[in-house]
Order: sequence, then C-alpha cells, then structure tokens
Amino acid sequence: MTNVTPDSILRIATGFMASKHLFVAGAIGLFEKLAGGAMTLDQLAAGCAIPHRTLRISADAMVSLGLVERNDVLYRNGAAADAFLSGSDHCPDLRPMLRFLDRICYEMWMGLEEGVRAGEGGRHFDRFSDEDQQIFSSGVEAFSGGAAAALAAIYDFSAHRRVLDVAGGTGSFLIPVLRRYATLHATLFELPGACAVARQRLAHEPEGSRVTIVEGDFFRDPLPAGHDVLIVANTVHLLSVAHNIELLRNMRTRAAPGARLLLVDVWLDATRAGPQPAPLLSGEFLLMSGEGQAYAETDADEWLAQNGWRKLECCPLVGPASVIVAEAD
Repeated sequence: MTNVTPDSILRIATGFMASKHLFVAGAIGLFEKLAGGAMTLDQLAAGCAIPHRTLRISADAMVSLGLVERNDVLYRNGAAADAFLSGSDHCPDLRPMLRFLDRICYEMWMGLEEGVRAGEGGRHFDRFSDEDQQIFSSGVEAFSGGAAAALAAIYDFSAHRRVLDVAGGTGSFLIPVLRRYATLHATLFELPGACAVARQRLAHEPEGSRVTIVEGDFFRDPLPAGHDVLIVANTVHLLSVAHNIELLRNMRTRAAPGARLLLVDVWLDATRAGPQPAPLLSGEFLLMSGEGQAYAETDADEWLAQNGWRKLECCPLVGPASVIVAEAD
C-alpha cells in the first residue's frame, strides 16, 4: 500500500472548483478579450471590467487548467480556448454550453444525493422559465453539435423524402442533414416552449424553410404521419424504461413498414462503466427529468424488438455519442 496515494480522490473531489472557475471565466468574457492577442493583467482587468485582484484569481486558474497561457506578464488563450470559447468563426462555439452548465445544471446537481436516495430526481424541466428554456436549448445544441454534424455525414439520407425529428429541440440535428440533402423536407415535433426557441433559431437558417414545426407531447398527441425516417436524439436518456417502450410503440404505429429510426444518444457499453462521460451524465439525466439515466445499447435492443423495430446497426458518432439504426418491420 506504500505506493497508493489519495491524489485521484482529491482530483475528483475538487473537480467542481475547476468547473466553476471555467464558468466564471466564460461569464466575465475572459476568453473573448484574449481573442485579439496577448494582454497584460491590467489590460485584461480593464477589458473585462473586473477588479485586478480577482481577475488574477480567474486568469491564473485558467492557466493552471491549461486553457490560458502566461508568458512573463502576458496572458493569451490556449489553443482549445481560442478555438471554442473566444467567439471564433472557425470552430463550434461552446460558450452556450458553459452558460447551460452553470445556470441550469450546477445548482441542480446539489440534489443528487436526494435523487439517488429517493429513486427519482427533481423534474427540473417543469420549473423552466422562458429564459431557462433559451439557455437550455442553446446549451444542448452546443453540446450535441458534433454528434449532429456526424449523423448527417455518416447516415445516408438520400433514399428518404421526409424526416421527423421527435423532441427535436432547436432543430440542430435537422440543419446539417437538410444542408447536405437539398431535396429532403422535415418536421420538428416538440413541446411549445422548445418550439418557440426553434422558430427563432430556424428563422436564421436557409434550411428553416424546409422545416414544419408542430407543437405536441409525444405521450399525449399523435405524431405527425408521412415520414420515412425518424430521429430521436438525446431524448431516450431523459425517460424511464416504461416511457421509452411507450415512445417506441407510438412511433411504430405512425411509421410505415421499411421506415428508418435513428436513436442518437450516449449509449453505455456492455460494462455500463463507459464510454466516459456517459455514466456520469446519468446523474444529470436523473435530475433534469426526474426519471432518466444513461442506457446501454442492449437495453435499446430489447425495446426495439418488443415494439416492431428491427435493429440494423449501431454507429459511433463523436465523443460518447452513437446512433442506433432500426427499421420498421
């Protein structure tokens, strides 16, 4: 035991400090101010309108995490921060994800022990204000942007005429698909609050003219018919087993034989301990919806077989995300 140290425990236990420092650095515009090049601490403090003493705390924390570099008295963005947190036009903007994690998720995680003990979370969806909905929708779009782009590139939509995105959020999974397939049309089916955000989002995209937005609840309202491919992205993990089975059944009743189903999620592997960070995200899903968690690919296999869907394959996308492709029997 002489070679065993508590370093891994301490690193995990203090991880929330790194997260909060990152959220604050994003909120005060530290990375944006450094987008134009290296700055002294005085210049950076003035640009962020933050006191010199506390700006140094934030900037040096980012140096310690490798997101900002310091050379003598000059601070500059590291490569990752410059690409994804500075407002660059060349890479996906992850700043909305930071706002989502800070404003929506951080406080929510204070209830994890209670949720684990009770067997259910706090259903934070039910408490969203209009501002919360905007932050949530934008944050989830930023978080899942890589998977959305990968789906459009990996799956061949050329044989399809119309795609239905069930619980499609802002339409972020539809935009790259429609951009790649110019003859494809789409329907976005979502709750009213999310539809309001989607209308604003799609109004600024040329592909938005090929999207019909339909408000509804997939447990109470019939899904729009007439689609030969259905996308369900980042939704399975918010539902209980019983509700996932019900959703797959509802979709099968509206899908013609041969229609395709694309289930995009952070599917756990056979060990249920990977891929990271899927097991950790189970806590997020539990607290957000009250009943969710990350599920294994084998779970989906059983649900699909029970409800008239034939699984064809499971393809990796980016990070922990993958897509299960199934066909209506």
